[in-house]
Amino acid sequence: MNKHFLISALLFVVGTAFVLQDSETAVTDTIETTQQSTGSSSVSVISVTGTIGPTATQYITRSLRKSSEAGDELLIIQLDTPGGLLDSTQDIVQELLGSAHPVAVYVSPQGANAGSAGTFITLAAHIAAMAPATNIGAASPVSMGGGEMDTVAQNKIFNYSESYIESIAEQRGRNTDWAKSAVRDGASITANEALEINVIDYIAEDIDELLATIDGLEVEGKILNTDGAEKNEIPQTLGEIFFSFLLRPEVMLILTLVAIYGIIGEVTNPGGIIPGVAGVIALILLLYGVAAMPINLAGFLLIGLAIILFVAEAFTPAFGLLITGGAVAFFLGAMMLFQDLPDEMQISMYWLIPATIVTAGFFAWIVTYGIKSLFNPPRSGLESTVGKTAEVTDPILPDQPGRIFFDGEYWTAESEKPLNEGDICEIVEFKGLRVTVKPLNQPQTKESSNG
Repeated sequence: MNKHFLISALLFVVGTAFVLQDSETAVTDTIETTQQSTGSSSVSVISVTGTIGPTATQYITRSLRKSSEAGDELLIIQLDTPGGLLDSTQDIVQELLGSAHPVAVYVSPQGANAGSAGTFITLAAHIAAMAPATNIGAASPVSMGGGEMDTVAQNKIFNYSESYIESIAEQRGRNTDWAKSAVRDGASITANEALEINVIDYIAEDIDELLATIDGLEVEGKILNTDGAEKNEIPQTLGEIFFSFLLRPEVMLILTLVAIYGIIGEVTNPGGIIPGVAGVIALILLLYGVAAMPINLAGFLLIGLAIILFVAEAFTPAFGLLITGGAVAFFLGAMMLFQDLPDEMQISMYWLIPATIVTAGFFAWIVTYGIKSLFNPPRSGLESTVGKTAEVTDPILPDQPGRIFFDGEYWTAESEKPLNEGDICEIVEFKGLRVTVKPLNQPQTKESSNG
């Protein structure tokens, strides 16, 4: 009962997260309905912090749609990011450039940074603003894409990123020369410098000051009425919070371990159910992360090789060489798995080294003995008697069953070869209440065996 309850709970939590990934909370819907009925001036505010990835893209896209449906004056994106994935950045930029609903990107609070991907997003907004003591820039493709690139590939990605950010800045009437230098030279500037050279439009201490400053501004043919507007936050959904957590490299590494341990545990101990279910759920979540993130395929191949080496150690007297080789392959594979991510999304050695040690220990101890136990002869039940000897008490012919005496009991027996009373036979298998036997390699009678 407890086992079934736990399995149901696991499936319910994972299923709920998928269902709610693109859903809204009832509170947010109530707020939007109230705004529309009263007709008051309002703006929606969201906060995007940390690395830019698929969940940030979904959050911004959903919020932009909800803000437009609510009749807001504009959507304000509070931004503080060191960078992120180029694919996700492109998706966000496309949303902002193609939006008829006004969007303001506000780099805040003080000390915040619109680095790398954040530079592209800030330049793509209708209104670009920064709080004092903030920075923008360092949009080089090395920090955006992660990993090592050869000269040809590096030149291609630099040229593409340079022309891409230039077109964004040109579309919004901002400083194209500096935008290109942010990619080419990794230039980074302060809020005051950005305002002075026309990289951003405003500097504001807080959102209230920003709203008062842009009041009366015309954006996309709409005159903004923002001074004193009601500010409504659009929170992340449960699904967005869950999958944002799920797509962290260290969490994906843990999911990899759970998938390995759970599935191997179920194979070596059939009927456990919980290890198998947990392993399959972890594998499904891991595959979702792999589809959403630019995971390196070579890393997965190395991890697969590590598992093969770990299992091979159970059958080969390699004196730990295969376990050592598997540990090295697992370490390199896990490290390569995330090498195509930006620097801020790389897996930490504080996670990687313990995970390698635990995995090597798991296979060296539990899996080795677990797999070997599958090939050990049965120690209980009728199967444990196969191969043992018994005495024939009634003659056995190929077409006529007889009887044998074994372990204090008489059994009906059949044989392909004739056996006489007193012969010693070997048990081959059990078929219900009948046993199949065969003569020993050197048949002997009861008298000769006792003599």
